[in-house]
Amino acid sequence: MSITRRLKYQTCGSELAPTGVVGVLRFLLLAVALLLSACAGRAPLPEQNPDLPLPLQLHIQLLKPDDRLDWVLVIQREEAGIRWSMMDLLGIPQARQLLNDKTWHADGLLPPNPQARELFAALLFALTPKDQLAANYPGAWQHGRQRSLPERWDIRYAQPQSFELMIAKGATYQVTPLSGETP
Repeated sequence: MSITRRLKYQTCGSELAPTGVVGVLRFLLLAVALLLSACAGRAPLPEQNPDLPLPLQLHIQLLKPDDRLDWVLVIQREEAGIRWSMMDLLGIPQARQLLNDKTWHADGLLPPNPQARELFAALLFALTPKDQLAANYPGAWQHGRQRSLPERWDIRYAQPQSFELMIAKGATYQVTPLSGETP
């Protein structure tokens, strides 16, 4: 191995460990790619919190071909933000988040739940009053009982708080207002 080659690469037992400018550039490209993919993966949030009739209690049902998952979701105002608390039918917390200043914050000791954040953001979109839709979600459209944020969410309404929500990643949910009856 030549002296020039030893200066360009630290071997550490391998000839594939580049150092210097090439290694730094590779690291920076990887860091930028990871940052961009993290930003692209975040669910869109409204420009301003819409005027929702809170508190709300909803029955959320994940529709799967071979299974059915049910949750209870409580949405309530918390100072300047909105608290989202999802529990299974036994009352065991599944996800708790606080939306404040267009940012999700963990609420309690539950681990991060990206699927719940996506669901909460999609529900916020679905529950946004029609007259506030264009200002809060510039790329969205609504025609009759159907609403969409293209390439992200599609909603088909039966009633204002009773709808089917389809997420681009493949999940479909049935959402209904919670009554005193068991779902």
